[in-house]
Amino acid sequence: MNVRVQEPIRSEGHVPSYYAATANRPLDCPRLEGDLRADVCIIGGGFTGLNTAIELAERGFSVVLLEARRIGWGASGRNGGQLIRGVGHDVERFEPVIGESGVTELKRMGIAAVDIVRQRVERYAIDCDLTWGYCDLATKPRHLKAFEEDYADLMRLGYPHRVRRVSRANLGEVINSPRYLGGLLDMGSGHLHPLNLALGEAAAAQSLGVRLFENSAVERIEYGAEVRVSTAQGTVRADNLVLACNAYLNGLQPTLSGKVLPAGSYIIATERMPEGLCRDLLPGNAAVCDQRVALDYFRLSADGRLLFGGACHYSGRDPKDIRRYMQPKMLKVFPQLAGIGIEYQWGGMIGIGANRLPQIGRLPDQPNVYFAQAYAGHGLNATHLAGRLLAEAIAGQQSGGFDLFACIPHASFPGGARLRSPLLALGMLWHRLLDLR
Repeated sequence: MNVRVQEPIRSEGHVPSYYAATANRPLDCPRLEGDLRADVCIIGGGFTGLNTAIELAERGFSVVLLEARRIGWGASGRNGGQLIRGVGHDVERFEPVIGESGVTELKRMGIAAVDIVRQRVERYAIDCDLTWGYCDLATKPRHLKAFEEDYADLMRLGYPHRVRRVSRANLGEVINSPRYLGGLLDMGSGHLHPLNLALGEAAAAQSLGVRLFENSAVERIEYGAEVRVSTAQGTVRADNLVLACNAYLNGLQPTLSGKVLPAGSYIIATERMPEGLCRDLLPGNAAVCDQRVALDYFRLSADGRLLFGGACHYSGRDPKDIRRYMQPKMLKVFPQLAGIGIEYQWGGMIGIGANRLPQIGRLPDQPNVYFAQAYAGHGLNATHLAGRLLAEAIAGQQSGGFDLFACIPHASFPGGARLRSPLLALGMLWHRLLDLR
């Protein structure tokens, strides 16, 4: 999650984080050596790659997965752990392309995506602290109006889980902070330990016969009816290729890398806190997120820490000291944590597309090369959906969902690799100024 575009690979281990320190499943996959043949080669060992591999293996395909570093090394193993329904932002704006029925189907898939995670955890008995409960929080009256609209939309869709609007007077049932005006509580979304989920899914993939290789950075791709993928010490020949690198695609496929912008996000984790203090902060143990452009997202860990994240950076520059940068933001929400220590700090890159909708499809000039990327910070559920849609398309199954995503155009960011981050940073500054209204 925290390399720049075109930055060389320097580390073979996971970045130090709360998740890496509490990983519960050792996983040591070999480096690719020699020549292999498979039905499908997948590049990228995050949630997209792992779940595509599982879905394909369950359908009888032979799969080789190549990861440049470690399984879950990027955003999949470092994110906020918030499992939130939905795909994309303001999907109604795609109605001119996909119609009203297409917009409704996107919303339904955003709900179903959470169930894919639920089912994956249950089927393979993955220990990842899965907890239900998530609340959107309002800092402006217009956010409350948007919650009313979201609630009505969920009711029209027949949302099967408990969801309710929370007034300011009742917000203490969810969070004890004076910062918010109300919320929308969703018991069909929740939170979990993302690295332990990734490691559990990797073990599930291996149990299905998927061959996983770590520390196996791809150096060259030769396209054709049979794709040839080369690393420093081996090659994989396959009928189909899946590019599942997201913010770490770098220059491996220039057309796709121009459509996804790596943006920095950062998290701190407190020391373990008394149970009473945890209940005081977040009485229902829900994950929460506000609605600002420079949003805060936070939750409790299973062992009683507050994990507090946010501060999405488009400039390509990381804070010199993540703790010093993030702790004042945390104290604005919870002043009562002034005496609580910070034990972990980390950050990295998420992948963002220009229209904030996940990009799922195949290369127009290479029909056996598939991709999924640009989850805009909401990839925990969307990656699992992408894995299913990619597998359905490769298997030749009727996949209206894949076709729906594939027909939506995605613009490349202007300015090339050097200028696109500064240009977007200027654009996002404008949106942050609008947040002050």
